[in-house]
Amino acid sequence: MPSLQLLRIVLTNFDKNQEGYLMQNIHSNIIATFNLMETIPEIHPTAYIHPLAAVIGNVHLGKDVMVAPAASVRGDEGQPIWVGDNVNVQDGVVVHALETHVDGELVRESVVEVEGRFYGVYISDHVSLAHQCQVHGPAKIGANTFIGMQALVFKAIIGSHCVLEPKALVMGVNVPDGRYIPAGAVITTQEAADNLPWVTADYPLRNLNHAVVNVNVQLAHGYQEKTITEIPYSEKWSFQNYTPTQSDYVMVESCLLP
Repeated sequence: MPSLQLLRIVLTNFDKNQEGYLMQNIHSNIIATFNLMETIPEIHPTAYIHPLAAVIGNVHLGKDVMVAPAASVRGDEGQPIWVGDNVNVQDGVVVHALETHVDGELVRESVVEVEGRFYGVYISDHVSLAHQCQVHGPAKIGANTFIGMQALVFKAIIGSHCVLEPKALVMGVNVPDGRYIPAGAVITTQEAADNLPWVTADYPLRNLNHAVVNVNVQLAHGYQEKTITEIPYSEKWSFQNYTPTQSDYVMVESCLLP
């Protein structure tokens, strides 16, 4: 069992091959005018990061976080980036932020404040960032919120228990708690944000985030325990004569829509 203490990934951990040095997918930022310190990601040992995902720089990943293939959580420009417990960062998701510091000075309009601390991006606990969505700071996502496929959040604060349906765009506003943004909607004024519909008992996606979080926490646990090895191709591979049995399945809460 992994230690409950936070795991810091060593920034100098490179693989050397015949062609030079191959940088791994988890590493520190560079030093620049907008970032005067080199920082390594802070990753809880129960979090899982797929080898084809990238986690860079001043990033915190909490307990049971799942970072899927092709996702990028990059705290090398705007920082820090905070990803809370039980968050899933699905395939192709981008989490990034505008520069938060110039020559060591804080750029106040490029950060969000949470409990007296400043962040480029702050993702609260139990949040789903679905496939190919983007959260670009300054931005904050409240707890138990679902950000749908290909949605965009930029210079915005999204409340708790919200749903951004696929391809919604939210920019420059504060979305109150418990609202949903319809698929494809563009919300760029505070008046539009304040008049968004409520997540009601009969809203069909009301329980979607709970189910998606449940699935992804199990994925994070499973991939942590599973040793992934390369299996050589064989012409003997065949499922033609395979009949699945009940023992081949694991019962999980469905995230399919009604």
